[in-house]
Amino acid sequence: MTFRPEATRGAPNNAAFPGQVDFRLARNAVVNDYKKGRLSRHDVCDAHPELLRAARNLGEPASIDCPICGQHQVVLVSYVFGPRMPPSGKVVESAKALGHLAGRSSELACYVVEVCPGCSWNHLARTYPVGRGRGAR
Repeated sequence: MTFRPEATRGAPNNAAFPGQVDFRLARNAVVNDYKKGRLSRHDVCDAHPELLRAARNLGEPASIDCPICGQHQVVLVSYVFGPRMPPSGKVVESAKALGHLAGRSSELACYVVEVCPGCSWNHLARTYPVGRGRGAR
């Protein structure tokens, strides 16, 4: 699975998202600590029920298996936060919806979370700015 900006769920193929932050190293550290017994399954499989609901109904399957249970495919759920958005963010369910939000004049932040609907593993995969207010006009 690639974590390049153009591979981000819903992102246009020719888009460049300056300021993207990738959390792969933090993810790998958590998985390694779990495999070494430093963290319990209860510590790492703690997804909120709303995140699990979003993963089951609106998430996009990734091409990797869950690093904890290995029995289910990881799902990517994208949330957008910013002005005039609900406090809990808005789940982005399609490329069209992300494109509509990117057309706003205010800067928004997109958070992509990987979730295992089976065991409740979840981890922030990456964040990036969206919208015309992001400085790249």
